[in-house]
Amino acid sequence: MTVDPAVILHTSSPAVAMKLLREKHPGLPVYPCDSYAGLAALIEQTKAEVVYSMRFDGTARFPRSALLESPTVKWVSVGGSGTDHLGPWDPEKVTVTNAAGVAADMMAEYAMGAMLSFSLGLRNFARHQRARTWITGAVEPIQGKTLLLLGLGRTGQALARRAKAMGLTTLGVRAHPRPTADVDEVHGIEALPGLWGRANFIACCVPLLEATRGLIGAAAFAAMKRSAVLIDVSRGGVVDEAALLSALDGGRIKGAALDVFSTEPLPADHPLWRYENVIVTPHCSSVYEGWEEKALDMFADNLSRYRRGEKLLGVVDPMRGY
Repeated sequence: MTVDPAVILHTSSPAVAMKLLREKHPGLPVYPCDSYAGLAALIEQTKAEVVYSMRFDGTARFPRSALLESPTVKWVSVGGSGTDHLGPWDPEKVTVTNAAGVAADMMAEYAMGAMLSFSLGLRNFARHQRARTWITGAVEPIQGKTLLLLGLGRTGQALARRAKAMGLTTLGVRAHPRPTADVDEVHGIEALPGLWGRANFIACCVPLLEATRGLIGAAAFAAMKRSAVLIDVSRGGVVDEAALLSALDGGRIKGAALDVFSTEPLPADHPLWRYENVIVTPHCSSVYEGWEEKALDMFADNLSRYRRGEKLLGVVDPMRGY
């Protein structure tokens, strides 16, 4: 026996989602919502039980209460991997799932690209190209270097595979250490003080939790090599931005590639824009052609399980964040 719950597709482009879901779940009552402001009223009007939701207009305005305080919403399916904009929630009242892994390979490629950009000095060459000046150039291999992976979820593991193929030594940190493919050493978070100084590249791939907020702070930067490059594809808040600015000003690290920030969009007057050794991208390391369709496919398959009364995939523990 299957059930026919009312479903809301809360995205910036619900037409795409509506088409796909109607193909896979014909006859199901599905409603589009392309704004933050209109979600609460639509939930009340439709008595929606299931909401597929994307964070498409920043975190500050996200209608968290509309989802978590509704008497009818039983399942919130997040179209990405991060759920910090929802937490905390009562798992006895509402189930939250995510689409972990939907962008793991792309984010790993972003991180590899950032590593290569710094080792090859591409930004410096681009600057001289704009000035039409011929310089004596040199490049540096990443083979033989050490990568420290903060978080060994799907993104961390995808990056580890690529790093090993490029000849790097891989160190990993995870909440519950266990042998992990393509990771030479796996440690608990308590080992970080002894790991910062071993890394040439540090990739941040952890969820934003109370335990990870400010994880990369002044003490971490002080322990890093001056040649270290930080790559952040996690969530704004894991890196202490004040400590990062201080490290950049003091030449404590070689540079950083940042895709996430405490405030998004990054304000035009934010000092991070002005550093030649910082790559700033607009939270797009997980955005590629076809990602939304892939996430919606995952949701549609999970919705089939929900309608049959089966266990959902990708259920997020609000205490762990994954």
